[in-house]
Amino acid sequence: MAVGARSGHDEPEDRPERDESPAGGAAVPPDDEGDTSGGGDGGRPPRRQRSFWVELPLLVGIALVLALLIKTFLVQAFSIPSDSMQNTLQRGDRVLVDKLTPWFGSEPERGEVVVFHDPGGWLEDTVTPEPNAVQKFLSFIGLMPSSEEKDLIKRVIAVGGDTVECKENGPVTVNGKSLDEKSFIFPGNTPCNDKPFGPIKVPDGRIFVMGDHRQNSLDSRYHQELPGQGTVSTDEVVGRAVVVAWPLGRWATLPVPDTFDQPGLNAAAAMAPAALGVAGAVPLVLWRRRRLTAGRTAG
Repeated sequence: MAVGARSGHDEPEDRPERDESPAGGAAVPPDDEGDTSGGGDGGRPPRRQRSFWVELPLLVGIALVLALLIKTFLVQAFSIPSDSMQNTLQRGDRVLVDKLTPWFGSEPERGEVVVFHDPGGWLEDTVTPEPNAVQKFLSFIGLMPSSEEKDLIKRVIAVGGDTVECKENGPVTVNGKSLDEKSFIFPGNTPCNDKPFGPIKVPDGRIFVMGDHRQNSLDSRYHQELPGQGTVSTDEVVGRAVVVAWPLGRWATLPVPDTFDQPGLNAAAAMAPAALGVAGAVPLVLWRRRRLTAGRTAG
């Protein structure tokens, strides 16, 4: 045979002269471009995608787990059952409660609207409706407010260490500072004429709460015969209500009113000038006593 003769069909001119086939004459598997089987991986048929109806239970399960985690650690919906927080909240409103920040050690602050469990004796005469199975399930995963739990929603007026008081025809005072409550208490209400109180020293780890509809709220004022003089343990607080989510026409955030940010309201801050005065006076008194003692000794 003549040198350079080709069998079959012509091949590219730049093909290397040396034979690059594997040792022993083993067959070279075809690459993807030359594969005519349609499988792309050695001729095997493509993997069948699972049916949507097969995956649906898995998706539903994941969604339920996420909803339960969100309800437990992040946000929970609550329904407003009464008029005690008007006009800030109306009966039937749905609020979203932040449950995350308490996990990081955050405690309720003055002016916040909080949801808390019944401390005991506040809702003894309240009848709760019996929910059906669907309502129980939806409330369990946090997609519907619970109708079984006896929870309350009020505004924090004072925290542990504060002294709170309200005399007839007077404003509510916290650590001697008067609160300007016109922006949030129900129009026409007085701060406390239906139930004056105090002075009450709020124990550490507890809060003093009041409803914005003062003449229609059985709040801390009405439970002073209970342990803590009507205050609520911070351990009973579920979280802070941050937004009115339903109905959509009433969507609104629930910020802290400006009056709770006034200078000197903090009990520690109120004591600071006196403490600084004492701290400054002690060295002066000691210095004066030394001088007097030295003068008598010299004489």
